[in-house]
Amino acid sequence: MKNAEIAEIFDKIADILEFKGEIVFKVNSYRKAARTLRDTTEDVAVIAAGNRLLDMPGVGKSTADKIVEYLETGTIKKYDEERKGLSDELIRMLQIPGMGPKTLALIHSKLKIDTFEALEKAIHSGELTELPGMGAKKAENILKGIELLREAAKRIPIGVALPVAEDVVAAVLKFPTVKRAEVAGSLRRMKETIGDIDILASSPDAVKTIEAFTSLPQVKRVLAAGTTKASVIVEGNKQIDLRVIEENSFGAALQYFTGSKAHNIKLRDIARGMGLKVNEYGVFRGDEKVGGREEEEIYAAVGLIWMPPEIREDRGEIEAAMKNALPELVTVGQIKGDMHVHSDFSDGKAAIAQLAERAQELGYKYLAVTDHSQSLKIAHGLTPERVEEKRELIQKINSKLKGLTLLLGTEMDILSDGALDYPEKLLEKFDWVVASIHSGFKQPREKITQRIVSAMRSPLVDCIAHPTGRLIGQRAAYEVDVEEILEVAAETRTAIEINANSERLDLDDVGCKRAKQLGVMLAIGTDAHKLEHMDMFRLGVAVARRGWLEPPDVLNTLPLKKLRRKR
Repeated sequence: MKNAEIAEIFDKIADILEFKGEIVFKVNSYRKAARTLRDTTEDVAVIAAGNRLLDMPGVGKSTADKIVEYLETGTIKKYDEERKGLSDELIRMLQIPGMGPKTLALIHSKLKIDTFEALEKAIHSGELTELPGMGAKKAENILKGIELLREAAKRIPIGVALPVAEDVVAAVLKFPTVKRAEVAGSLRRMKETIGDIDILASSPDAVKTIEAFTSLPQVKRVLAAGTTKASVIVEGNKQIDLRVIEENSFGAALQYFTGSKAHNIKLRDIARGMGLKVNEYGVFRGDEKVGGREEEEIYAAVGLIWMPPEIREDRGEIEAAMKNALPELVTVGQIKGDMHVHSDFSDGKAAIAQLAERAQELGYKYLAVTDHSQSLKIAHGLTPERVEEKRELIQKINSKLKGLTLLLGTEMDILSDGALDYPEKLLEKFDWVVASIHSGFKQPREKITQRIVSAMRSPLVDCIAHPTGRLIGQRAAYEVDVEEILEVAAETRTAIEINANSERLDLDDVGCKRAKQLGVMLAIGTDAHKLEHMDMFRLGVAVARRGWLEPPDVLNTLPLKKLRRKR
């Protein structure tokens, strides 16, 4: 799929145009097209072949022509033309956080700076602060932005960031000066990776709150500490920014700093049309403040109902709110069981009895113990004889359990030639069969897609696990036609997994939303290989929520009797 490649070029064109001072309309047209390309699971080449490019939101004739040009030639002439005379490093500098193309344009035109080295030198010498509108604080922020850009590849997985943030928020809430504190930013929206951790706190004494925050035992280094904001580094080189807000503006600040940027822009546009102004301090009609203490007040002021943070990505949530048609998103409390865990029968660390005990602690009604199949020898995949041993043990444990049922499951390999790793007679003995790919990652797109499709056409395969095979920040997804997989899943009534492991989160939120549109059921599983991995389930629910999934879309919200009927 070329979707991501084309989206990246469109974003670069937008940056360059903004750098050159082009009108906002032209800049935004490329940004909208880029966002649409990233949000669709269907191969843009297939869309183009079907003459459906103009049906995509934000794609006009000009951008559609450029998509076709890239698909046919591998380049976009407009990008090559616009970047003429600009060095690769200067183009890279457009990505410096907190600076923006317009600021870079000023620096470039006045000081002829086109390298990071020259920019840093100008900051340290004080030359940059001599430019109009460029004070010491802004120069300092640009320097920080350069450092952040260099660390951009080291984004924090949500599974790492969330516990750290929650630990710090809990500590902040204990400050005698603090009334409320919450995580904001992309972490509150539960994105799969984040940059810095943003925390908001309301307090009548911001100075004392900042002092207490920078003195926390978790803090390893203080980057900055002002009267209302502080930035610190905690263990693992993670940056946490705290903003202290007045209580009557806390809701407005929480909404503003949660984002996303695109969501907030659209919200402010609606407000302007109603003669209102929305910012981090509240909602204003002229000089009169009409809301801000609670987040709900911000949306109510513009005639909208409150929207869950996970869906604030300008993917139709505002339009749905206008029609009072927002989804009732699935919650952790509605989950009845985990559909993918490993025991020490294969490569898991915990015994089946230990897994059962943890499942009871989590309040589950069922747990699918899905050890690897025989061909995955590196993971001690189970031979038919070992499957029988496991079946007998599960029956024995089930006879003693109350309120929980263990399901005899398998994570069965889809072999390189598309064959299934177990014969049908053996598969019939399982309560839950998850099929997945663990080999042949570099096979052509058509081959990998057909392997998965072939597995789904078996009536004994219940679910496809981690369907794209990606490992976030470690391994790209293999070439696979997600749209075709989802279409066949709908046809065969095969569930698709949301793998809740923080390194996978696969299927992702965009894929989940498309699955919902096609009527495909999603099954959330932690793929746990240790007991503590079972606690990652909430990350899978977060992906489901970002994908607009409701309880009927998620298989493991069903009680056991209905789950068995689905099979």
